[in-house]
Amino acid sequence: MLPSSLSSSSSSWWVSCLRFVLALSLLGVGSGGDPYVYYQWEVSYISASPLGVKQQVIGINGQFPGPILSATTNWNVVVNIKNNLDEPFLMTWNGLQQRKNSWQDGVLGTNCPIPSGWNWTYAFQVKDQIGSFLYFPSVNFQKAAGGYGGIIINNRDVIPLPFGLPDGDITIFISDWYIKGFKDLRKTIEEGGDLGTPDGVLINGLGPYRYNESLVPDGIIYETINVDPGKTYRIRVHNVGFSSSLNFRIQNHNLFLVETEGSYTVQQNYTNMDIHVGQSYSYLVTMDQNAINDYYIVASARFSNSTTRDRLTGVAILHYSNSQGPASGPLPDGPDEGDTYFSMNQARSIRWNVSAGAARPNPQGSFRYGEITVTDVYVLLNRPAEIINGQMRNTLNGISYIAPFTPLKLAQQFDVPGVYKLDFPNRMMNRPAKVDTSIINGTYKGFMEIIFQNNDTTIQSYHMDGYAFFVVGMDFGIWTENSRGTYNKWDGVARSTIQVYPGAWTAILVYLDNVGIWNLRAENLDTWFRGQEVYISVVNPEDSNKTELPVPDNAIFCGALSSLQKQQSHRFSFSESSSVANLNKMLLLWLFISWTGIIFL
Repeated sequence: MLPSSLSSSSSSWWVSCLRFVLALSLLGVGSGGDPYVYYQWEVSYISASPLGVKQQVIGINGQFPGPILSATTNWNVVVNIKNNLDEPFLMTWNGLQQRKNSWQDGVLGTNCPIPSGWNWTYAFQVKDQIGSFLYFPSVNFQKAAGGYGGIIINNRDVIPLPFGLPDGDITIFISDWYIKGFKDLRKTIEEGGDLGTPDGVLINGLGPYRYNESLVPDGIIYETINVDPGKTYRIRVHNVGFSSSLNFRIQNHNLFLVETEGSYTVQQNYTNMDIHVGQSYSYLVTMDQNAINDYYIVASARFSNSTTRDRLTGVAILHYSNSQGPASGPLPDGPDEGDTYFSMNQARSIRWNVSAGAARPNPQGSFRYGEITVTDVYVLLNRPAEIINGQMRNTLNGISYIAPFTPLKLAQQFDVPGVYKLDFPNRMMNRPAKVDTSIINGTYKGFMEIIFQNNDTTIQSYHMDGYAFFVVGMDFGIWTENSRGTYNKWDGVARSTIQVYPGAWTAILVYLDNVGIWNLRAENLDTWFRGQEVYISVVNPEDSNKTELPVPDNAIFCGALSSLQKQQSHRFSFSESSSVANLNKMLLLWLFISWTGIIFL
């Protein structure tokens, strides 16, 4: 905060100095290390009317959706979050691997929530990653109210893109949406109720363009994407929704797939693509149509019935700068709404670009993941929600996870007994379902095979923090040992979120070299909230101090460790480990001395 006695001219000079210091920090001047980028975010309730009805949503710096977090491979990212909500808050970074640093993961297994009115500073490095990711609130059902945004990790200049440099970069968020507030939705879930069908589908937080007067009411504000003819744009699409798989398409334009969740893909054209909850894709789209009129951008719910199909269709407008008129005609066709076979075959066609030069998941330098010996196998069975101890719960292998008052990672670090058990079963057990805090004991540098078996009637998405995993197989029916014969052992795409179709299975392989406690969760918000998640503990038995960063200085303590809470931890503070941050402090002090003329003796 500037001194109140500053004149407007001196105030401008001071602001210029601050900008200079910030520029130095962004360039990494004097640090001898990787650059830093800083963000200051305020999370608060704001008013919006995405479907034409005024409601309360969660914004970041007054924006819904929130701002884009942009960095470059190996940069250090510092995000100070001020929680202006009336309840605790946590932000998680979907797809960022947080190498050696599960302290920054932003989920209840690793972090105490940020209390209302507090600041908390996330500090992490986007080590060996590129691509398109997203962030969102991880607690209290808050994601149903927004609070989400996009993450872009750019290539370093020394590593070229495996495609021509686009003329622009556009981010699109698609999501199903309820008009009812997230606290009411949360209460309904807690009481075992059914939320029913969502009220609509949003594109960039806005409702549908009125493509049909009888289906879409008047007065809804819609999204317009402005482009120039003949140019090619990289369009990053994120499904930030609640539980609906959405088919994305642009009228008369091809989607040239180039990347998904940090992996460059085999490049191929699609006319439409199913994007499941929590997934991110980027496409090159060339504006090669004439400008007689605008074009529809569509995101429509998959696997829905005919009575809700029109209701769950989001429409935005692609506007050429020389367009002569509005979009017209019927919406572009997508696949048959109930055709899961089409969707699975499309998913199988997404493969890893093994010739592209870029940061890659471990094992680094090896493309032959199919030849690595698997050390652990987990078959995670999902089935419909069931009553456990009088509450409606979702399970994996018959266990519904319940978060303890003391986060798992803190309990592990400070040897707090009785918080969790390392006894999560590797297969479904012949016993009644139960609520428990049971986690997976992962083998450090082991190669784990995980099979998601979906015996529910709805599609599910699953996400793993801390890693990118290889998607090696999926099929309908029950997975057996013989199913390994169908695995893709060469170019299965590496990503962090994968869908599992009803009555089907999906298999992944992951190399557990990232020490920490990592969340493996259902991305569908209702099943996640009702307990469908588990944590994987990865400990280096020889020396974790060399393979894991220490507890951050600003850690928030809760539960059994509440007495360790520092009174000042909620105040804004960049990481003390940052040499650039220390440099900034020295420069600021020097500027202050120069400005005031004060000499300290």
